[in-house]
Amino acid sequence: MKDHSVLIAEDDSSLIRGLKDNFSARGYQVHTAMDGERALHLAMSINPNLIVLDIMLPKLNGYEVCRRIREAGLGMPIIMLTAKGQEEDIIRGLNIGADDYVCKPFSIKELLARANAFIRRIAGHKEISHRFGEFTLHMDSHKLVRNSGSAEAKEIPLTPKELALLELFTSRAGRSLTRDAIINIVWHNNLLTTTRSVDRCVNTLRGKIEPDPQQPMYIKTLRDIGYRFEIPPRD
Repeated sequence: MKDHSVLIAEDDSSLIRGLKDNFSARGYQVHTAMDGERALHLAMSINPNLIVLDIMLPKLNGYEVCRRIREAGLGMPIIMLTAKGQEEDIIRGLNIGADDYVCKPFSIKELLARANAFIRRIAGHKEISHRFGEFTLHMDSHKLVRNSGSAEAKEIPLTPKELALLELFTSRAGRSLTRDAIINIVWHNNLLTTTRSVDRCVNTLRGKIEPDPQQPMYIKTLRDIGYRFEIPPRD
């Protein structure tokens, strides 16, 4: 990940040292902050490729830092660090602009894997198609094709909502999305739409793209939160 920078905002000195060492070992340019004011200043001044942001920071908490970063128009991925099992904290963070979360205590390998996935997708953000497994979603023609480019190519029929949902998922692969966020984007905040509508649409979409809808490979359920679209490394 040479030439890519990460800002780590965490007030635990031992944890921040460990994170810095691990990210540095993988070629990241690492910047650190131990309070929210410093984190916000660095985010605005250096515009890092990725931010790892603890919620409980002195001077300015992680929510406020995230909110101000998004209000400033900065779009780098933000991974929030939160206490295990605090669903309300997670949902609040995602709704104000965070892209993903990791619950403490967490695996450094898991955090690095999430970070690396975000960086790879940033590098390929100009793609007009998204590939996963045997499928290609063509963003320009709004078509999902199985075995695209081969003699066995076949378009997979999708309803308008399934298509909009899949376009959202693939364009934000690896990012955690709350059900409310999905309603706002796919259903345009329709007051008649409920979270059950989202779950039903996800289930029908899984039936069309998942090898085993009962054990989804791509559309992962985040209990009490929402969904995350994951593309396995071999894809």
